[in-house]
Amino acid sequence: MTDPIADFLTRIRNAVKANHKVVEAPGSKIKQEMTKILYDQGYILAYKFENDEKGHPTIKIALKYHPETKTNAIKGLKRISRPGLRQYVGAKEMPRVQNGLGIAIVSTSKGIMTDKKARQENVGGEVLCYVY
Repeated sequence: MTDPIADFLTRIRNAVKANHKVVEAPGSKIKQEMTKILYDQGYILAYKFENDEKGHPTIKIALKYHPETKTNAIKGLKRISRPGLRQYVGAKEMPRVQNGLGIAIVSTSKGIMTDKKARQENVGGEVLCYVY
């Protein structure tokens, strides 16, 4: 697999389209940080980090649905920076997703954070994905 982050986002995107309640993906530190951001921003209901029978880390994510309309909190996930074309931005050029209604997950020198927090801390970095 050449792009594990794209695989992670695709698993979530497919689970949303299939109306699954839980999605499971292979884990890594960067994916764990992305999952924590999704939880803190209210896009997922819960998450759990554990190891499978071989000792490999896995992430279980409970997707969030509206109780009455049954629509998912995640409308779209888009991978921005990829192995073939990295996308870096400075603190001044930090993107706004859906005119502020979505978030961009950015990998900075101070860790993985949202575009809003990166603007507050005045750091730039690699734009990993958009979530809206």
